Amino acid sequence: MKKNIWIIANWKSNKTIAEGLDWISQVGSQISKNDQLKVVVCPTFSALSEAKKAVTVGNFPLMIGSQDLSPFGIGAYTGEEPAQVLSQLVDLAILGHSERRQNFGETDEMVAKKVGQALANNITPLVCVQDGQTPVPQGCPLAAYEPIFAIGTGNPDTLENANNVAAKLKQSYGDLEVLYGGSVTSDNVESFIAQENINGVLVGGASLEAEEFIKICKIAGEKI
Repeated sequence: MKKNIWIIANWKSNKTIAEGLDWISQVGSQISKNDQLKVVVCPTFSALSEAKKAVTVGNFPLMIGSQDLSPFGIGAYTGEEPAQVLSQLVDLAILGHSERRQNFGETDEMVAKKVGQALANNITPLVCVQDGQTPVPQGCPLAAYEPIFAIGTGNPDTLENANNVAAKLKQSYGDLEVLYGGSVTSDNVESFIAQENINGVLVGGASLEAEEFIKICKIAGEKI
């Protein structure tokens, strides 16, 4: 049985709503429809609603994801985006990214609470781990191995080490799909997804250019 391949675009704090819609119109029509190729775009919170509309109207094979969600439910939590509200717009949420841990002090315990909120509201949680020692909360189906030294540096991890970390995570947590993230481009994506234990990639900077992201998706689609 062939494995699923996830290609997830993390725009971080980039793109206006208009820029995001332009990207979706370019990319959406170029993505091949294949149940095992799972393409997700994670825009800013302000763009989620319009992005969802654009994907629905265009009937594009794209899923919408958020870059975070609240560890709390609905209530008096100023500034937070609860999973119950986000579930109307997103299929997936990136949780525990190293930038969240570094810049906002997120802990493993907080990430676990967010995973619980996601699962309770039918949102697939994707937990980012920095190495094989970072815990993956119970019930989480997706993890992304993102070594800090590789994020935004142009220096990805070695194929062997990335595959070994993915294998260790799968051995530790059982039914877990593991992605690789950190300086992923169209030049190296084929090599990463060819690794036995890697189920796709989390793409940062290279996802901002529509043409580059289309190349990444097409390369992945040819390997399924």
